[in-house]
Amino acid sequence: MASSSSSPRNWRYNVFTSFHGPDVRIKFLSHLRQQFVYNGITMFDDNGIERSQIIAPALKKAIGESRIAILLLSKNYASSSWCLDELLEILKCKEDIGQIVMTVFYEVDPSHVRKQTGDVGIAFKETCAHKTEEERSKWSQALTYVGNIAGEDFIHWKDEAKMIEKIARDVSTKINVTPCRDFDDMVGLERHLEEMLSLLDLDNDGVKIVGISGPAGIGKSTIAKALHSRHSSTFQHNCFVDNLWENYKICTGEHGVKLRLHEQFVSKILKQNGLELTHLSVIKDRLQDKKVLIILDDVESLAQLETLADMTWFGPGSRVIVTTENKENLQQHGISDIYQVGYPSESEALTIFCLSAFKQASPPDGFMDLADEVVRICDKLPLALCVLGSSLLRKSQTDWEDEMPRLRNCLDGIESVLKVGFESLNEKDQALFLYIAVFFNYECADHVTLMLAKSNLNVRLGLKNLANRYLIHIDHDQKQRVVVHRLLRVMAIQVSAKQKPWKSQILVDAEKIAYVLEEATGNRSIKGVSFDTAEIDELMISPKAFEKMCNLLFLKVYDAGWHTGKRKLDIPEDIKFPRTIRLFHWDAYSGKRLPSSFFAENLVEVNMQNSELQKLWEGTQCLANLKRIDLSRSSCLTELPDLSNATNLEDLWIGSCTALVELPSSIGNLHKLAHIIMYSCESLEVIPSLINLTSLTFLNMNKCSRLRRFPDIPTSIVDVQVTGTTLEELPASLTHCSGLQTIKISGSVNLKIFYTELPVSVSHINISNSGIEWITEDCIKGLHNLHDLCLSGCKRLVSLPELPRSLKILQADDCDSLESLNGHLNTPNAELYFANCFKLDAEARRAIIQQSFVSGWALLPGLEVPPEFGHRARGNSLIIPYSASNRFKVCVVMSLNHHQPFELVPRNLLYRWTVIGDSVSSDEKTFHLSHMFNADSVNSKLQKPHLFIFHSCLPFIFDISNIVLEFSSQYKDLDILECGVQILTDETDERNIWGSLVFCEAFESEEEDVDNLTDRRPEVGETSNRGNKEGDKSESGEASKDKDEDMAEEDDDDHQQDDGDYDPYQGSVQG
Repeated sequence: MASSSSSPRNWRYNVFTSFHGPDVRIKFLSHLRQQFVYNGITMFDDNGIERSQIIAPALKKAIGESRIAILLLSKNYASSSWCLDELLEILKCKEDIGQIVMTVFYEVDPSHVRKQTGDVGIAFKETCAHKTEEERSKWSQALTYVGNIAGEDFIHWKDEAKMIEKIARDVSTKINVTPCRDFDDMVGLERHLEEMLSLLDLDNDGVKIVGISGPAGIGKSTIAKALHSRHSSTFQHNCFVDNLWENYKICTGEHGVKLRLHEQFVSKILKQNGLELTHLSVIKDRLQDKKVLIILDDVESLAQLETLADMTWFGPGSRVIVTTENKENLQQHGISDIYQVGYPSESEALTIFCLSAFKQASPPDGFMDLADEVVRICDKLPLALCVLGSSLLRKSQTDWEDEMPRLRNCLDGIESVLKVGFESLNEKDQALFLYIAVFFNYECADHVTLMLAKSNLNVRLGLKNLANRYLIHIDHDQKQRVVVHRLLRVMAIQVSAKQKPWKSQILVDAEKIAYVLEEATGNRSIKGVSFDTAEIDELMISPKAFEKMCNLLFLKVYDAGWHTGKRKLDIPEDIKFPRTIRLFHWDAYSGKRLPSSFFAENLVEVNMQNSELQKLWEGTQCLANLKRIDLSRSSCLTELPDLSNATNLEDLWIGSCTALVELPSSIGNLHKLAHIIMYSCESLEVIPSLINLTSLTFLNMNKCSRLRRFPDIPTSIVDVQVTGTTLEELPASLTHCSGLQTIKISGSVNLKIFYTELPVSVSHINISNSGIEWITEDCIKGLHNLHDLCLSGCKRLVSLPELPRSLKILQADDCDSLESLNGHLNTPNAELYFANCFKLDAEARRAIIQQSFVSGWALLPGLEVPPEFGHRARGNSLIIPYSASNRFKVCVVMSLNHHQPFELVPRNLLYRWTVIGDSVSSDEKTFHLSHMFNADSVNSKLQKPHLFIFHSCLPFIFDISNIVLEFSSQYKDLDILECGVQILTDETDERNIWGSLVFCEAFESEEEDVDNLTDRRPEVGETSNRGNKEGDKSESGEASKDKDEDMAEEDDDDHQQDDGDYDPYQGSVQG
């Protein structure tokens, strides 16, 4: 059986050739054999096997042990019953073991082989003269079959040598199609190889050098090894050169050393030991006519590339692959084709780890949370995932739990790999990396540059060098955040901790810092202190603790354990801080204010979250460098200092400062202030006018419950958030904010009417859980950029205005009073949530059901599929006959099963279709109900069954009879009660208006207890064709037509629609 070919086999030969000796042996076959030897392809040699009337057992064995069979079809091939029996055996192996069959038509027309005409036909007729009809028929069918296999046609080639080279190249490619088993455990390998092969462009006869770059431990060498393993046989010569970083230590760049390196290099490529080169140019003489594949692994310097990778040395079609952690080396060598290896996805990282830790692709029961924790610790670095996984192999769950605290701060087995890139930096770039890793991870590049302005470092050049060596990553967004991988940060902390006390520029060890602050033993070399107080008990700090640290730039005191309620540090009132400080970060500061000796002229950032400050400092300070203030959760703070001199201030964070009553008027003139965050300032009553803050883009006043009025805001504002307040209206000034994108005023119970005319730039509006009763038409309709509108829990809202076509998400769930929609729905790409909106009138329901969707869908209350969905079935699947139209609308009735435990997480609905005919094919789509069943939803549950409606379009497939639709969810508490399909034609909407109208008007009838639904549920798979039969008729033949009519008659007998008024929600007939 052909299926057996899926399992790996040990092939003895690459190729078996079937041929008629007198036609091809002396010339063509000998040249082909020579080319195969040149390419390293093993071919079965039949010399010594005596030809006879029947195929020899040794020959049968050889055919079965060959990966590829090449049929050299010549004029007299069919004159030999031996050849014809070989052909039958080869085709049998193709069927049974998946042998690859290739054809070469040598001085013969393929149609003559196919039809047994011409010279082939004459020879075949003579061979069959004394054979049985069964033999003749088998041979004829075999010749016809192989005659249809596309192959090389000798007549079309002017140059036989080039034809033979092409055949050899194709054989090499086919040999290596089967994935190398050595790299099966590398998750995502095929994706990497696909990207690399695109850059390598192996069919191009030019010489190319391609780089693979990425951080240490990402898998660069593994990708290169896999490429070498799979494709080296298609090259005349190949070699994999590793340990370059070590070997090049002895290479100082002198002529003699380079010559010896060339000798080793050429010897390895040509596999000839003891080669001696007289001068450097000999390498070109020896290799310029050779097609070579060379892998230079872990290149550390530009000099190594210049010594070993000159494109002019190698013959046509050659490829050089270079792996490195320093992208700049590749660029300086003129290499433009570079594949940057990225980190695996979350799911891929988990799989990589599990294969090492459990020898399976997913965690066993009880280990999922622990496995997720290790993946977070490794931050998706493949090397770390493999090393830590191996260290935990076969350990118990208890052992894992005991290991976790240690793993969070260790570099088991990978420290040396991670340090290679760091140790290759110059001293200043090393210092820059340590500053960033310890103090400025995830900060913007401009902020890092400003912070280090007094450090005597070339920060901008240094950032580029670090990024090229993958020690940092700079996001290419507007903020350009600088990110250090978690494990590299652990390495940086370890490096800083190991520095000699008299040379230490950065203190990170908590015990050492505690001693220094208590005994005042600091020194002038210290420029940064990062003190994690989670690791110490209470500490009495000396008033002179910082006196000797006269060059201190960065002070960070924090609690990584988030023990924010416990004040561990006793800070004397007369403590003195160096005036050089640029970062003052002290969480849970226990003093009422900073000491009077504090000077802020160099201060760039002050971060004192969760402090006991009542005021930051007394008097007026020189604040020209100050960019950021964060006093969040300082519950004793009653006032802010005079900020009139903070002319460069950009960020002000005072969230949860519950004692703060007002903001100083000086804030109103800070022209560079871009972000004000003052959520949960429960005592705040007065905010000065912000109209002059021409840089202000973000304003958060959420839960400022005593705020008397909305302040005047500048036209620069982009995002306004004012949730949970007593505001009754939005300011008219919003109309003029031409860049405004987001308005969030949820929980504003006093907001009755939403009538403010908004700028067309608005894309996000959230007025959920507010007292809104009416939204004026002009507010929404003209917002052509509106993406999402959230009205969840607006219990007094009665009507919706006309919505813009641009809308992607409408959340109107739990709007208890919602009855009507003004205007028709024209939002084909929107997700429409009307969950628990039980008062929707007939017209509104009809508009929702008849909405034409492209990528959107709708959710609304309903117990049964509406009548226009002519094909239906109880349960989660149905079969519909093939229709000439490939477009249809789908309706699913779903409900929460209240007998199952409820989880407060978003649900999904999996939709799968299968077409059945001469062949079977299927596909699926997942709908993520991301705005339902989560913590932001008001009631979080569907109170009764609901309809889920969407459009579907199948690809045109010929020769199909039926289509099977199936629906499911990964969560057991979401039941699929019924499903239906309406086949769409150009006239469908017109025909079904009346049926939809009947359905929607009947919805207002008396509701019935939903629990009784299961008592009258038909069997799964029962179908009906209620509704408009003409619009849904199948055009696939009389059989389908008769089937539709039978279904319609059965359905009419069951439901008798004309005998009473149909109640779509109760699912019964009210006679």
